[in-house]
Amino acid sequence: MLAFIGTLIVGLVVGLIARAIKPGDDKMGIIMTIVLGIAGSLIAGYVGRAAGWYEPGQAAGWIASVIGAIVLLVIYGFIRKRM
Repeated sequence: MLAFIGTLIVGLVVGLIARAIKPGDDKMGIIMTIVLGIAGSLIAGYVGRAAGWYEPGQAAGWIASVIGAIVLLVIYGFIRKRM
């Protein structure tokens, strides 16, 4: 349970970092950026556990979380352009 809460807290910060790193001018609010950061952190944790990088229940690391959030921001940008 604490690992999940840690993942959420890391996700909040990671969303802001990923938004600052990702190039381009996306028209999204801070709340959506934070939500995508949390999702990126959760996905990075899942992929890391599946790949054997993390133990079950262990939160994702900072670098993996930022990469996961950037990937989701790019996907969100592609989806947003199609609409």
